[in-house]
Amino acid sequence: MKRPLKKFALYTLAAATLLSPLASVAIAQNKLVSPPPPMAKKIPKTTTIHGESLIDNYFWLREKTNPEVTAYLEAENAYTDSVMKPTEAMQAALYKEMVGHNKETEENVPYREGGHFYYSRTVQGMQYPIYARKPKTVEAKEEITLDMNEMAKGLKYLGLAAYAVSDDGNYLAYSTDTTGYRQYTLQIKDLRTGQLLPEKIERVGSVMWANDNKTIFYSTEDATTKRSDKFFRHTIGTDKFDLVYEDKDELFDVYGGRTRDRKMIFIVSASKTSTEYRYIPADKPMDAPKVILPREADHEYSVDHRNGLFYIRTNQGAKNFRLVTAPVSDPQKKNWKETIAHRPAIKLDDIDLFANHLVVSELEGGLQHVRIVDLKTNKSHRVDFPEPVYTAFVSTNREFNTKTLRFGYQSLVTPNSVFDYDMDTKARTLLKQTEVPGGFDKANYLSERIFATASDGTRIPISIVYKKGTKLDGKNPLLLYGYGSYGASMTPNFSSNRLSLLDRGAVYAIAHIRGGGELGEEWREAGRMMMKKNTFMDFIASAEHLIKAKYTSPDRLIIQGGSAGGLLVGAVANMRPDLFKAVIAEVPFVDVVNTMLDATLPLTTSEYIEWGNPNEKAAFEYMKTYSPYDNIKAQNYPTMLIKVSLNDSQVPYWEGAKFAAKLRAMKTDNNLLLLKTNMGAGHGGSSGRYDYLKEVAFNYAFMLNQFGLTN
Repeated sequence: MKRPLKKFALYTLAAATLLSPLASVAIAQNKLVSPPPPMAKKIPKTTTIHGESLIDNYFWLREKTNPEVTAYLEAENAYTDSVMKPTEAMQAALYKEMVGHNKETEENVPYREGGHFYYSRTVQGMQYPIYARKPKTVEAKEEITLDMNEMAKGLKYLGLAAYAVSDDGNYLAYSTDTTGYRQYTLQIKDLRTGQLLPEKIERVGSVMWANDNKTIFYSTEDATTKRSDKFFRHTIGTDKFDLVYEDKDELFDVYGGRTRDRKMIFIVSASKTSTEYRYIPADKPMDAPKVILPREADHEYSVDHRNGLFYIRTNQGAKNFRLVTAPVSDPQKKNWKETIAHRPAIKLDDIDLFANHLVVSELEGGLQHVRIVDLKTNKSHRVDFPEPVYTAFVSTNREFNTKTLRFGYQSLVTPNSVFDYDMDTKARTLLKQTEVPGGFDKANYLSERIFATASDGTRIPISIVYKKGTKLDGKNPLLLYGYGSYGASMTPNFSSNRLSLLDRGAVYAIAHIRGGGELGEEWREAGRMMMKKNTFMDFIASAEHLIKAKYTSPDRLIIQGGSAGGLLVGAVANMRPDLFKAVIAEVPFVDVVNTMLDATLPLTTSEYIEWGNPNEKAAFEYMKTYSPYDNIKAQNYPTMLIKVSLNDSQVPYWEGAKFAAKLRAMKTDNNLLLLKTNMGAGHGGSSGRYDYLKEVAFNYAFMLNQFGLTN
């Protein structure tokens, strides 16, 4: 319901744009100038839970269609733009610099699938990639499958999710989102004629073909909760859309996939701590699905298929997972045969099956490893990697009958590199290393891994990169990044954009805190639910260690996190505002209690087993102790940049907007607080590659200004 517009409630752009021409001095000195920034009005909303009344003065900012909300967000944007106007030349220089570190016209290494080689390429000046293929050999004439630049004409946003080609190479099933809300529409293109088939299916997630080249399977999401809950089968050219499976458990999401050997279609129901697989033979797409292992509390498993056996990666009796096989005819536990035993210090992260080889992705000591198992001899070896801190991962491998594994490798100083690896001879071939124009030389940079000690004695890994010659005298600008949720590992990746910080003397660090997955399942468990505050304390300990080791000092330290990482930086800003010069919170999950109390919001119910269910008193009381929005108080805060997206389906824009509004009303300092809303994007920000670089340039200009670096 829209509230009527009232003069006293309007946020005029004039008030936000009449900043003094001395705003550059104001930014440099970190002081506000008249007129003041927009102040959101207060409309108290009371929620009573567990006998306690919670008052939310800014609940009204959730009303996306309310013109007053739009006016407020636009006024904040105008204020931010005005404050940042003196940095426009720096933003332009940074943008030009980052574009200069990217090879604008570029082509990815093609991968083979069936009778074609598939790849994407970019063209200088164009925002989006072009997807293409070549029949039989990489020297053949190019066939464009999707030109996203043509598709994006007239749109502010375009995202591509599914890209699935039928086995005969005739049809492409693909899905696109045009708002950033991650609401994808599935279409099917006849690659022989270039024509679209009449099918246009909304709210689609995963997509896969059966072996008959005419039957397609796909999952869909609920319109209100955005929970993926249904799995359909459709034969192209017909008007039949069969519901194959529906999961009514609000903790579970449904998705699907087909095995590399093209034998099985899997339907997967997954919560944060439990899974259940069903299968349909890919050559019998009309069969009813069969359950492999019924769901059990806290039993997480994944399945692959080879030679009539299911390969089951399971955490049953194995915190960091083990691998068993079972016959397709009867995969129950009584028939399991152990292939890889549980190893407490090594997490079995994933598997990839080929005709004669098993590829095991492992985590040990916070680093990724790739192990090759010869299934004929059962002998195994690890792939060697040359650096002490790196990222390594199995890349796109669509062929089953091959002895060649394609993997990717990069580090904080090594650009992304694509290798083909002979799993028998151990010979590796570098197919391509991403070219970084502009004079980049990895020998000019140093990468390290150090450890901080948390308050309970736990050692926290920190990955660091900086330019050679940087003196560790406590005077360096430092950007500390963190996440620490969902068991996700923040791997030390290469970024050519980051060179713009390193070349100006800044240090970049990643804190691998508990709640992430870098050190296995126990690491994840130690930073979730009723142990969530370990995540924040680990991050604070990491910052303190970096200061003690003279990588930086509090007045030179900026922290950054997005989504659940926004929760992280929001929480530690409340806990230790004295420790940081500035905070960048992107699409931040900061209104934890209110969001988790609202089961009508997208994704809330499935998150109960990550954060807890506040309808349970113990979970509510614990959540209340760290929720950033609920713990804002009258104290000095660091300079803050909060960025949200209007069409964000994962962390709604209002979380960051409410956080900014409450901070403005309560903080006792004059440090800058900026709220910037992308009015035409979703959780990941702008979709065009040049638009994205402009967002990064904005962030970097903000940082460099706080560091006192003006060039």
